[in-house]
Amino acid sequence: MFKEFKAFAMRGNVIDMAVGIIIGAAFGSIVQSLVKDVIMPPIGMLLGNVDFSNLFLVLRQGTTPGPYTSLAQAQGAGAVSINYGMFLNTIISFLIVAFAVFLLIRQINRLKKEEAAPAAAPTTKECAYCFLAIPIKAVRCPNCTSALTK
Repeated sequence: MFKEFKAFAMRGNVIDMAVGIIIGAAFGSIVQSLVKDVIMPPIGMLLGNVDFSNLFLVLRQGTTPGPYTSLAQAQGAGAVSINYGMFLNTIISFLIVAFAVFLLIRQINRLKKEEAAPAAAPTTKECAYCFLAIPIKAVRCPNCTSALTK
């Protein structure tokens, strides 16, 4: 059983998949930082200095009653909350990753496209007398027995 598992694990596509998952996780971290540190601050500033990571709705007060000024404070007090600001950040991260994957797949598909093969030379021609298809090198039509000039 161990030999079968080793053979399975050492197949090229399994290793390629593992490398893809590792690079995908690293890419996800980069995109999360891009969204959190680069994209959302200017959007929040345009919307009146809103920090999207601190947008939340308290469902139940914690041990220390609110109002809570930040999500960390609400979580520290044990409040139950819906963190829709974090959800918005996650949606934007997903859209960026999905768009990057789309661009990658699109480029791969372009590279995979093979140029159209040139048309094959014709192997038949039409008899000038009976209009049936005959071999291109024929000098006499096998159907009507007419002598062909070309």
